[in-house]
Amino acid sequence: MNGILGFTLEIPMELDPNPPAASEQREETLTLNGLRILLVEDNDLNLEIAQYLLAHAGASVDTAHNGKAAVKKFLEAPVGYYDIILMDVMMPEMNGLEATQAIRSSGHPQAASVPIIAMTANAFSEDIRRSKEAGMNAHLAKPIDEKRLIHVILHFTRQKQ
Repeated sequence: MNGILGFTLEIPMELDPNPPAASEQREETLTLNGLRILLVEDNDLNLEIAQYLLAHAGASVDTAHNGKAAVKKFLEAPVGYYDIILMDVMMPEMNGLEATQAIRSSGHPQAASVPIIAMTANAFSEDIRRSKEAGMNAHLAKPIDEKRLIHVILHFTRQKQ
């Protein structure tokens, strides 16, 4: 049987007499223009993705592959050079918690004030507590959501912009 079946479906709906303007429909554009970020990540793929997202949003990004290298870069940079540090927690040589403690206790003029954000797959309350105790300002769970990342960065750096 090669019959054709047809049917009509009526869906009641109301049209909004005042649709939003095209400018209201566009998503808010978030930029990190003018910010210098130290991105610390030992996984090359995660580093590349985060670096791309941050640069695409307008930030200048320096990278380090472990906590020891991050501490060295921070301490050798001029005061105020880095606006924020994004720090993986689980890394070889020196993990992110140890690196944060080293930065906070370094005596560098910006040691207490530079925001340090944990970026880690460990997102249990105990992990968050440990990162805060180490001196981190916030904790972002991986995989990192781009909008959330940018919002957190802007939250901690908005007074500089």
